[in-house]
Amino acid sequence: MRCPYCDHAEDRVVDSRAVREGRAVRRRRECLDCERRFTTYEYIEERPLQIMKRTGEAEAYDRRKLVQSLRVATTKRPIEPDRIDQIVEDIERELDRSDTGKVESLALGEMVMARLKALDHIAYVRFASVYRRFRDITEFYDELKDLDARALRREMERYQRELPLVEDPAGAETGPEDGRGSESRP
Repeated sequence: MRCPYCDHAEDRVVDSRAVREGRAVRRRRECLDCERRFTTYEYIEERPLQIMKRTGEAEAYDRRKLVQSLRVATTKRPIEPDRIDQIVEDIERELDRSDTGKVESLALGEMVMARLKALDHIAYVRFASVYRRFRDITEFYDELKDLDARALRREMERYQRELPLVEDPAGAETGPEDGRGSESRP
């Protein structure tokens, strides 16, 4: 492994550990010439994944492009860089499980949007506005209304609780159908 600082070809491994759920190895190395340390990663070479663009052309999957698009969408948001890496890992695991070596760019974008929607609404809207190519303010506004309605439903579900069944003095539980139980009361 060539040293990134002095270009010397010999080094020693100081530390190794499995990362990305065992799908890669992180090695900490020290150059034998300049004695500076650097990190390398080893990955299993997997079948190449092709992204089918809207135009119909195929492009090789590039992890860096996906990470960069997520970073742009999450700029100035309270989202840790590790969380972005976690999202990319999750998407890559899902893509690895597919039988084919091709994925539509639309499907990849939907995977990203689903994860951003659950994580941060602002980042989601930023990504969706570029990805979905909103033609006018009305489409953008409709997306925001939908997002707001979903957030309201989640809040209502969060605070909604079930009331316990009430027992009447005879020991029979009151059912939900008429609120009085199995026997009618005078």
